[in-house]
Amino acid sequence: MASTHINFPPSPLLDAALAVAGRLRNSDHDVCFAGGCVRDCLLGLAPSDYDLATSATPDVVVGLFPHTVKVGAAFGVILVVQDHIPVEVATFRSEGAYSDGRHPGEVAFSTPEKDVLRRDFTINGLLADPFTGQVRDFVGGVTDLGAGIIRAIGDPSARFAEDRLRVLRAIRFAARFGFPIEEATWEGILRFAPAIRDVSMERIRDELDLIFTGPHPARGLELLQRSGLLPVILPELEALRGVEQNPDFHPEGDVWTHTLRALELLEGDGWPLPPGPASLLVWAVLLHDIGKPRAAACREDGRRTFYCHEQVGAGLAAELLTRLRFPSDFARDVSELVADHMRLAAVFHMKDATLKRLVGKTLQSWPDPDPLARHYVRTLLGLHRLDCLASHGGLREHEHARERIDALSPGAEKPPRLVSGRDLQALGVPPGPVYRELLSAVEEAQLNGELATREEALALLTRLAGERSAPRDDHEG
Repeated sequence: MASTHINFPPSPLLDAALAVAGRLRNSDHDVCFAGGCVRDCLLGLAPSDYDLATSATPDVVVGLFPHTVKVGAAFGVILVVQDHIPVEVATFRSEGAYSDGRHPGEVAFSTPEKDVLRRDFTINGLLADPFTGQVRDFVGGVTDLGAGIIRAIGDPSARFAEDRLRVLRAIRFAARFGFPIEEATWEGILRFAPAIRDVSMERIRDELDLIFTGPHPARGLELLQRSGLLPVILPELEALRGVEQNPDFHPEGDVWTHTLRALELLEGDGWPLPPGPASLLVWAVLLHDIGKPRAAACREDGRRTFYCHEQVGAGLAAELLTRLRFPSDFARDVSELVADHMRLAAVFHMKDATLKRLVGKTLQSWPDPDPLARHYVRTLLGLHRLDCLASHGGLREHEHARERIDALSPGAEKPPRLVSGRDLQALGVPPGPVYRELLSAVEEAQLNGELATREEALALLTRLAGERSAPRDDHEG
């Protein structure tokens, strides 16, 4: 068994985990940090949580702590809430055969060595003493971590048969850390890729989201394609391969290459991504051109066209994200971004009203009480910039759009209404669809800066209403 020592970076998460570990140790139970926190500390990264593995059974853990949640008591997992911080505590266990590709048929509380043998990859099978930092390595994880290798624990086929999701987890860790996947483990992934259909869409969604919002989304996408997973779970992206584009605008190559390039550029924009609009951006970048295979056409001169690919792509994006069980608001926002991703290319000819309406759009999945944040159009600007850089590289339209948006005064996109339906009633206009048409025309003029006062708005409304009601002379002289 390999042995080394690590230092845990101080944090409130560590303090809470040490308090729980101390209580278990003082009650004569073996206890260790387990899995990702040990791996990350050895890599010099700050863990996002500290999971504990212990000889204490679930009922003993519940009895030792006043605030617990039985998140998986049947599998030996209890959540202990310490100083308002949740700490996962799992009893050392071994597992029987997996009959459904996810859950073991039986669980037996066991030893530290047998516990790590049931885990997925060697770099995730490390234990460490919470107080001395001494690492317990029964699977060669320290060596593989030092060499930078993703290797299944034991027989890769057995690990993937136990839980099909592990093929996606292998891709995630390989992309995140930039590690190659060991040959036998890779062969197991190729063999089990079609079996990913046995996994729930919710679990697949969560892994994909971690892959694409991780540090190296382009590498993740390439590995998904090479492994055969992409055509199974994201066939709309597999369809981008070989779809050639006009080299005048896309010297980088086909739509697949363009999408990879955009993701690579996104990696340099302050990753890993924080929650919120930035999370929407990566999915918008990933899906912004998925309409091109269906919209592709060839002119008589041989040039490729993709008219309306943004509208086609918006529908496909909504379908894909709904299939993956993303929240409806998230799917709607990404679909809107895909639909709008070409609009800023026409910014030099765009009317003020059109731009202001674009600025006035909001993100349904990221409500924010501050209207000046303009999250939607800021996310759209990010998408447009990456789209340009990944193709012709010119940012003339992007920079002009940003300048025009930054120059808008607070609230310019939603000025106070100057007229209403009551004004139309006063003018004697019968109620009906014409009300919306006339009021929209006045709003358009207001947003374009053609009027600014109620008097000017009333004058325009009166003129437009008069033109609508004037009798038409259809006689041809």
